[in-house]
Amino acid sequence: MTAAAPVPAFVIVRHGNTFASGETPRRIGARTDLPLTPAGEAQAQALGRHFSQVGWHFTKVLASPLLRTRATAQAIINRQPTPVMPEPCEWLREIDHGVDENQPEDAVIRRIGADALAAWDAHGIAPPGWTVDAPGRLAGWRALFAAHQADCPVLLVTSNGAARFALLADPALSTAMASLASLKLPTGGYGLITRQPDGTLAVPVWGTRP
Repeated sequence: MTAAAPVPAFVIVRHGNTFASGETPRRIGARTDLPLTPAGEAQAQALGRHFSQVGWHFTKVLASPLLRTRATAQAIINRQPTPVMPEPCEWLREIDHGVDENQPEDAVIRRIGADALAAWDAHGIAPPGWTVDAPGRLAGWRALFAAHQADCPVLLVTSNGAARFALLADPALSTAMASLASLKLPTGGYGLITRQPDGTLAVPVWGTRP
């Protein structure tokens, strides 16, 4: 049996795949409510098995309201010894890509430019025409960080665009961003935020898959 891993304060998960193998990926956000593909469902099941095996028991689960995030959250919850009801969370909702919604990546880059996309992935600076509501997202993360002091971790299931605001919402996490290759989480991947003995937050894991 796998030994229990150190308990993080927050486990942040990106939903599983929504595009089939060989299908051209597109920029999908708040306007497009895609289900998980079979591969995405397998990723969600793998997350559930992994978190159960390392002994992380969630007493609070927050999820974006869309199908792909709710399905991923439920697959994880189903593996918990005491399942909890996921709470829909608006500040975890996927961002709105505006005219770039549902467009392939090359079309998006032609419109906004590679530099704008790089600034989004490295610093969370929204490209022109995208509706992100950075203040609302930052406020949501900061309120959660301040309120949660319990030993059990909070599970948050969201999208790549929304997850990065966790790192932007706290000074220590923002400093730690410099050592990360990207703010992006892969589909079916997760990041961990831990609370240090002095109360500061750290990000030991960002962008790993089980």
